[in-house]
Amino acid sequence: MDNGNPPHILLVDSYCSFAYNLAALCKKAIPFSVLHVIKNDTHSIKDLLPVLRQFSAVVVGPGPGSPNKPTDIGIVRDLWKVSEEHLVPIFGVCLGQQSLGIEHGASLHRLDTVKHGQVSIVRHTGTEIFEDLPEVKVVRYHSLHVKPLEGGDIEVLAWSEDEENGKVVMGMRHVKKPFWAVQYHPESVLTDGGGLKVVQNFWKLAQDWNMQNRSCFVPQHGLDLIHSHIWPRISQQFAAHMSQKPPNRVHYASINVPDLSILHLCESLGAHDDSKPFVFLDSAANPGRFSILACLNKSSPQFTHYVHENYITVTAGTLIQQHELVGKDFWTWLDEYRESRKVTGGDATVPFWGGFTGYLTYEAGFGGLGVPVPRRNGHNDTEHPDVNLVWIDRSIVVDASTSRVWVQSLLADDDQWIQNMVKQIASLPQSSAMPSTPLPMVEDQVSVKIPDHTQYISNIEESMECLFSGDSYELCLTDLTRITVTQEAAIPTWERYKYLRQVNPAPHSAYLRLRPTTFLSSSPERFLSYSRSPGAVCQLRPIKGTVRKLPHVTREVAEKLLAGNRKEIAENLMIVDLIRHDLHNALGENVNMTKFCGVEEYKTVWQLVSVIEGSLPGGTPIMVDDGLGWEVLRRSLPPGSMTGAPKKRSIELLQSIEGHERGLYSGVFGYWCAGGGGDWSVTIRSCFLHDSKKGSDEEWVVGAGGAITALSDPEAEWEEMKAKLNGVLRGFGASS
Repeated sequence: MDNGNPPHILLVDSYCSFAYNLAALCKKAIPFSVLHVIKNDTHSIKDLLPVLRQFSAVVVGPGPGSPNKPTDIGIVRDLWKVSEEHLVPIFGVCLGQQSLGIEHGASLHRLDTVKHGQVSIVRHTGTEIFEDLPEVKVVRYHSLHVKPLEGGDIEVLAWSEDEENGKVVMGMRHVKKPFWAVQYHPESVLTDGGGLKVVQNFWKLAQDWNMQNRSCFVPQHGLDLIHSHIWPRISQQFAAHMSQKPPNRVHYASINVPDLSILHLCESLGAHDDSKPFVFLDSAANPGRFSILACLNKSSPQFTHYVHENYITVTAGTLIQQHELVGKDFWTWLDEYRESRKVTGGDATVPFWGGFTGYLTYEAGFGGLGVPVPRRNGHNDTEHPDVNLVWIDRSIVVDASTSRVWVQSLLADDDQWIQNMVKQIASLPQSSAMPSTPLPMVEDQVSVKIPDHTQYISNIEESMECLFSGDSYELCLTDLTRITVTQEAAIPTWERYKYLRQVNPAPHSAYLRLRPTTFLSSSPERFLSYSRSPGAVCQLRPIKGTVRKLPHVTREVAEKLLAGNRKEIAENLMIVDLIRHDLHNALGENVNMTKFCGVEEYKTVWQLVSVIEGSLPGGTPIMVDDGLGWEVLRRSLPPGSMTGAPKKRSIELLQSIEGHERGLYSGVFGYWCAGGGGDWSVTIRSCFLHDSKKGSDEEWVVGAGGAITALSDPEAEWEEMKAKLNGVLRGFGASS
């Protein structure tokens, strides 16, 4: 059978947010294979049969929903029924096992206690795919399971003994056909022993079966399957359009300014003037370090885009241009813009030299998932853009840990401006800039409309039903609160930001004034950071689990409350596995978890944080490596910590349950440096004001919510949502 050509493996993805983790596991188990990936609804069995026998094996991945629903299972149910002449070895995971079972006489049942992100001990027969394995610890993501027909075609190979559910089948095989499956997730980061070895055993069994039953079969040199892709697909990175001109150089000077008041610095640059744009990315608390100020002028270009429209608007002073998106999306257009203005020569220790800064909404991430944003044609003057970025040529970066300040410019012959700015900074007062306007506390001048309690509880219960039915493992349910400030009580938005910064300091704070949006953030959560090429590394840091710092809440207490909490660990695990999938999608195999559920100390809270990193293979062309972070951002939005898993199905469910767009909330804000590298934070603990709401009674919008799991208590989730909301409401002298 071996003619020197690599074997071809077909992976069927049922719209799972863990599919590329499974792809990476398959490549590790079968290193020289060519892995083709299709969705379960892109091919009919009639389309697939002519090429099916050219594959050495098929892997049926997990996914949301039920194996009894044709729209959930797609072509998978037909794969188990092909005739002898089309048989190939198949390995099913989770939904794949359920489908194998019910297509051969098994019955489908709900678990009494759902297992989402739960670790279980699995016992097995020690045969077939479990050969040479002891007891294994595995991760389970399921609410449904199958019971094979006694004396039927399915043989049980593995099982768990749940205190709540009794015996649950965890592995099986077909007694006559080359079909094997497991109910648990072998690709999960916490599956121990039941992952790599099980897939290796499947591959050995598949090779033996092929040898005995397809003696004339030899792998082809190439195999072209329409509507599929070969994983990993690094060659499809965005930055494949290297600019022909050499990059410009960054001009800069740096000084040490002990006890610099960064708020005074902002005010010296016009933070008080609400009529002008302003950008301040503020590391207002540990573990934040660098703060970034833009030195904007009338000609600084601003880029806005609405995802249901086919153009980007570029505004520079009075000049407004619309650029049609012909044959490309906004990601590609912005990538090409940055590539054409790429720079080099800045201080390598400074994360930002200049470039794009601003925000992307929650809905801006839908395109890559194929989720529509239902909107009418056009937009009105009361809507926030989905993309709102400004290009920064002149900037100031402050290192809070060393008191070092860099003044930078991407413009040629700008040395005089740099020297003048250095002198201006050196002459600033060093005392702390405290809010100068008393916070209005007059009754009826600030009103808060929080979500309706009854409706929110109903939404939680609807979300939990989606978990019990198998449609999702975790749903990050949210809602919007509106804060009305009367015209008499309104204060400059900069003063409002200083109050928010004072009552809720955070490492990823921000004050963005980019028409038509004013954005105030005290976010604790970094989403994605990426270093400059060559050798760029992407890092994601999901937060799931928070305990407020109180006198009695020491690190030891916080670790017991967080790291010892089954619900918090399960939430974190689900998002870690989801993020690993997103990185494997963009980068291929080189993805690692460097921290799992570590308890980190912040200014006002303890947080449960995990860290996942990824990079491209060594030898990747710099032109591809340089676009790495932007590509990962595109493929990773919306943030998994704000959607749940599987991501696509969870977003669709949340659209229906919540009944409105989230807008800026649950999106990201940050920067993409002109020299490569970037840093984006999750838009939580933030509020937003539209220009149309200025000049009369202001209406600020705040989002808050929480991850709903099978272990959730509705009233506790309601209280958690309000607690998160209060972090921002305190900046208005209000509470929920």
